[in-house]
Amino acid sequence: MIAAGDFRNGVTLEIDGNIYQIIEFQHVKPGKGAAFVRTKLKNIVSGGVVEKTFRPTEKFPTAHIDRVDMQYLYNDGDLFYFMNVENYEQIGLNSEQIGDALKFVKENEMVKICSYKGNVFAVEPPLFVELEVTDTEPGFKGDTATGATKPAIVETGAQVLVPLFVEIGDKLKIDTRTGEYLSRV
Repeated sequence: MIAAGDFRNGVTLEIDGNIYQIIEFQHVKPGKGAAFVRTKLKNIVSGGVVEKTFRPTEKFPTAHIDRVDMQYLYNDGDLFYFMNVENYEQIGLNSEQIGDALKFVKENEMVKICSYKGNVFAVEPPLFVELEVTDTEPGFKGDTATGATKPAIVETGAQVLVPLFVEIGDKLKIDTRTGEYLSRV
């Protein structure tokens, strides 16, 4: 149990059956009346952000989130299969649980599977990946001064905006959080 007076950024707790992570908190002591804690909470299952206020003495159970490194094996229609590399246990997740988390992840790459009480709610891809360009329009010589971009399809099927000098077969470093091109490898 954690009291509202002891809130810190990043703490996960259970409120009314939902799991929240504290994004911001502020202890407020008005000139008149009792002190309170103003918070901004993110629902880690749905991703929604809410603002709530609490009395400093209110207590909530802390929620322990399990993050396990697993290897993405393959997808079989609607199911995506992952393997724990320590005990070789495999799990299958449907496309609703995955969302677009695997947009930049190739087979056999490591991801983090996030779960609460055995229920998987998120898949975290690596922060940066290196992927090969499979399709893009050719760039024109001398067209690099404007900083213009063009769409390119990488080997996972995702589309990325890249500079005009990038060609088919180039390996790119991509930030999976934003989907932006960082550099050629």
